Amino acid sequence: MLEGKIAIITGAGRGIGRGIAIEMAKQRAKVIINYNGSKERAKEVEDYIKSQGGEAEAIQCDVSQFEPCKSFIQEVVDKYKRVDILVNNAGITRDNLLMKMSEEDFDKVIEVNLKGTFHCIRFVSRQMLKQRSGRIINISSVVGVAGNGGQANYAASKAGVIGLTKSGARELASRGITVNAIAPGFIETDMTGALSEGVKEGSIAQIPLGFFGSPEDVAHTAVFLASEKARYITGQVIHVDGGMVI
Repeated sequence: MLEGKIAIITGAGRGIGRGIAIEMAKQRAKVIINYNGSKERAKEVEDYIKSQGGEAEAIQCDVSQFEPCKSFIQEVVDKYKRVDILVNNAGITRDNLLMKMSEEDFDKVIEVNLKGTFHCIRFVSRQMLKQRSGRIINISSVVGVAGNGGQANYAASKAGVIGLTKSGARELASRGITVNAIAPGFIETDMTGALSEGVKEGSIAQIPLGFFGSPEDVAHTAVFLASEKARYITGQVIHVDGGMVI
C-alpha cells in the first residue's frame, strides 16, 4: 500500500510511534524512526523492522528545537531525495493542577508537542510542495478535544495541534498535500501502564467499548490516512478512542 514511500515518524522509539513505524514498514514504506533520548529503543524498532524484511533508519533529533529539526529533515531529503509521509507523534506529559503547574512544565510540553509539530511541518512542507504531493498526520489526543483535569498544558498543546492541522490543510491542499490529525484515547502504552488499577478501572468506565486500545489501532488509521485511499480527506480529526468523545 505504501510501496517505496519515505515516511518520517517522530517519537517512534516506543508506544504509538513504534506501532506506526512497524505498520508502515509492513506496508513497504521506508521508515525514518526519529527519537530524542531513547536511542536503544529506537534501535530495537529499527532492528525489528529490518528482521521482518523492511527498511528503516533511526535518526536522533529533538524536534522541539528549530535548527536541529531543520538539519534532521534536510538529512532525510539529501539521502532519500523526497519525503512522502510525516507523522508528528513526538510528545511528553508534565501533569499537575493548574495552580501548582510550573512555567517550565507548561513551556516544555508546548515546545515538544506543539512547536515540534510546527517545526516538522514547516521543514517537510517545502519538499512536499516541490513534489506536489504528501501526507502529514499529526497525533493529537482526546484530551485536546475534551480537556482533562491535571493536564492543562497537555490539553493546550494537543488542541493547538488540531488548529495547526486545519490551518496546514488549507494552506497545502492546492499542491496535493493532505494534513489530518488522529486523536487517540486511552491506548496501551508505557504511559497508561504506569496507571494504578483504580485509575485504569475509572478510565475504562469512560469508554463505551469498555477497553483500552492498542498502538496498532492508531497505526492502522495512520496507514489509511497515508495511503491513496484517503486522497480526498484533509483537515480532519479522526478519533481512535473507543467512543470516549462522541
